Amino acid sequence: MASRLLDAGYALCVFDTNAEAVKPLAARGATVVASAQDVASKARIVLVSLPTPQIVQAVALGPNGISSGTSVKVMVDLSTSGPGVANVVAKGLAEKGIVAVDSPVSGGMKGAKEGTLAVMVSCPKATYPEVEPILKNFGKLFFTGEKPGLAQTAKLANNLLAAAALVVSSEAMAMGVKAGLDPKILLDIINAGSGRNSATQDKFPRSVLPGTFDFGFATGLSYKDVRLCVDEAEALGVPMVVGAAVRQMLAVTQAKFGAQSDFTCIAKVLEEWAGVEIRSRS
Repeated sequence: MASRLLDAGYALCVFDTNAEAVKPLAARGATVVASAQDVASKARIVLVSLPTPQIVQAVALGPNGISSGTSVKVMVDLSTSGPGVANVVAKGLAEKGIVAVDSPVSGGMKGAKEGTLAVMVSCPKATYPEVEPILKNFGKLFFTGEKPGLAQTAKLANNLLAAAALVVSSEAMAMGVKAGLDPKILLDIINAGSGRNSATQDKFPRSVLPGTFDFGFATGLSYKDVRLCVDEAEALGVPMVVGAAVRQMLAVTQAKFGAQSDFTCIAKVLEEWAGVEIRSRS
């Protein structure tokens, strides 16, 4: 996403705890600084993309964080941090005269590189025109309203469905393969019929049938997102019977293969339980 902003002609000031991550950006002219506070002391608009709600809150409001910057007026959170943290961050930043823009994205590494992400946005209407030209570089924008956390809720709903599709597709594929079906033929049948979904159309052909399990989204992040979603649903009084089962499958996958494993490893769990391999035969 930072590369796309450079492509669009924006000047960037960047920071990452992993120095290697910013080297390609520095090579293209981005200014590298030593902390989030330093970024917020050079830029009026600061964008963050971070792995967990706790880290988002710490970077926004903690020591050497964005709220301590001397130039920042708008912080755009591209992370999936949940509506609870979105509200805490919005309140904390408002006390410093900084507007919080909630803007989680969906579409994976491929969408980020190609600028085809779904970009959900919740922020004050007066702020939206200022961030819209920037966010358009990432993909298609969906303004969800002014209430902090609305965009986060939309993202959690999307990620629950993505994980659920992967779980139940893994079950169906394992059953078919154990019965003797060629997994490629079964996948073609599903994708031509009413069972098609994001897992059967994209994740299985790219990462499961070849046995690479490298779709590009970590099991730990998917587990975090689904856990946040189920927790939010329960807080709202919405039962999530299937959502809870998806959360447990991700917990099992994380326990077996680690938080850094690809979340398509859900299929590996089903393979082990069923005693089959869901692989292309040609």
